[in-house]
Amino acid sequence: MPAIFTLTFNPCIDINTSVEALQPEVKLRCSEPLVQPGGGGINVARAITKLGGHATALFPCGGDNGRKLKGLLSGENVAFISADIEGNTRENVIVTEHSTGCQYRFNMPGPKLDATACNALLSAVSSQSQLDYLVVSGSLPMGILPEVFKDLKTIAQSKKAMLVVDTSGEALKKAAVCKPDLIKLSVHELASFTGAGDLSSLAEIEFAARRLLNSGIRSVVVSLGPRGALWMSGEQHGHIRAPMVKTISTVGAGDSMVAGIVLSLSKGRPLSEAVEYGVACGSAATMHPGTTLCKKDEVEKIVLQMMDKTKMHEKDTGHRGRA
Repeated sequence: MPAIFTLTFNPCIDINTSVEALQPEVKLRCSEPLVQPGGGGINVARAITKLGGHATALFPCGGDNGRKLKGLLSGENVAFISADIEGNTRENVIVTEHSTGCQYRFNMPGPKLDATACNALLSAVSSQSQLDYLVVSGSLPMGILPEVFKDLKTIAQSKKAMLVVDTSGEALKKAAVCKPDLIKLSVHELASFTGAGDLSSLAEIEFAARRLLNSGIRSVVVSLGPRGALWMSGEQHGHIRAPMVKTISTVGAGDSMVAGIVLSLSKGRPLSEAVEYGVACGSAATMHPGTTLCKKDEVEKIVLQMMDKTKMHEKDTGHRGRA
């Protein structure tokens, strides 16, 4: 069985609640909070576990929140390796406004990590006897330089592991320079990275993604929200359309997509099928509150729904699409 490890430099505990309407300077009556583990790589490991796979989450943690985070992961039967740090693991607050349906995310910066904590995490990765997939996902906290992706690329190469990156901002720029095997990013992140401005059409998104591919990155996946996802690898590319589902929360949808892609690739599926499965996982995640993520039975139903729509599209057009 391929060994999948995820690395989260800035984990958190997500507190999800809701109010009727956001108003300044008044007491707002919130719903019962839903408290869940959070952070990009942690969510990827959680989603893979929910899908029936196995992944180990690596992350730093400290204080009462750190102990709570480990307890929450144990409750979900998620394997993990943690590095103790000074300071308290951060909490994020997600508030849904019933009157508008809008969701507001308040992300805290998290504790500063020193070189000792960073080296402990890198050592935990490099010491694994088997490492087939390394997923680095989420933001970087204070104290961690984006150049850390160079070290991660070196470790992945030494282990002959596939390096998958899902991050943003300066960290994304540094990660891209190190040429990971697969980068997943949103349209907004792609536009910011390439300086392409507003990317509205698929043609514009394809052109911008091709620039990443030409820089030496093997595969690029661009999440398009309700429009699905665009994937590129070598001369091949395709657009996977998202199914229609009732959206409750989009928190963790991107992490569920990455989980589906990596789990599918670990089973020997081609990238086109892996991204299709990832889109199904991301769509399934939006059907639940907070960072509940995707559920295997719902993903399987969505996959069948997507296959039926693809067959109908091919019948109507009289030919097979590129994806």
